[in-house]
Amino acid sequence: MRHGDKVNNLGRTSSHRKALLHNLAAQLIEHKRITTTLAKAKALRVFVEPLITKSKNDTTHNRRVVFGYLQNKESIKELFDVISEKIANRPGGYCRIIKLAPRMGDAAEMAMIELVDFNTVYNKEEKTTATKKTRRSRGAATATTQKSETAPVAASGDDLVKIEGIGPKIAEALNAAGITTFATLATKTAEEVKEILEAAEGNFNLADATTWAQQAQLAADGKWDELQTLQDELKGGKEA
Repeated sequence: MRHGDKVNNLGRTSSHRKALLHNLAAQLIEHKRITTTLAKAKALRVFVEPLITKSKNDTTHNRRVVFGYLQNKESIKELFDVISEKIANRPGGYCRIIKLAPRMGDAAEMAMIELVDFNTVYNKEEKTTATKKTRRSRGAATATTQKSETAPVAASGDDLVKIEGIGPKIAEALNAAGITTFATLATKTAEEVKEILEAAEGNFNLADATTWAQQAQLAADGKWDELQTLQDELKGGKEA
């Protein structure tokens, strides 16, 4: 019996579980975002966040301690040189877990785990407008004018994978149909989305778009906490 045992063994021996977490942590540090099963993602978050905290204090001792877990020189360099500067002002909670659609074949619960400060969708920074002053003289009079030059911003779509139930293949099919933003997806009914997926290449029969519009509306409004609460109540994008 597992009375008082809070460690998820992931169906592996102790040595195998440690090796698995070492490799997952190294991949997360290198790529900043990975996709795995929900159980592994939760175990990885508990494993890697204390190591990220140690990277805030860049000492030889801390580097050796973290290396004892990761056993990867490139990951140590990335963690202490790049990631530590990015998360310097964050007191904790460096990782975010977002549930995805079940895996085809065995219907295992999938999730994406990422470093919060390296997400370019949730952490949009306000872009400032540069101003340029010019001075022109006409005869004895001198006039000063100001011109504001705004750099054109390329239109970029949202990451639809943030919606629970949408995987990379479904997101690609929706993008091909012109649905590239959360706001656009929020206007589509489940029937309209189903027709788009049926016309696309691939087998999306198991996809359930019932809650996609609701999730997309919350994402478009920037209500990420409410979106996370809703997704915790869902299972594979479906109402539990």
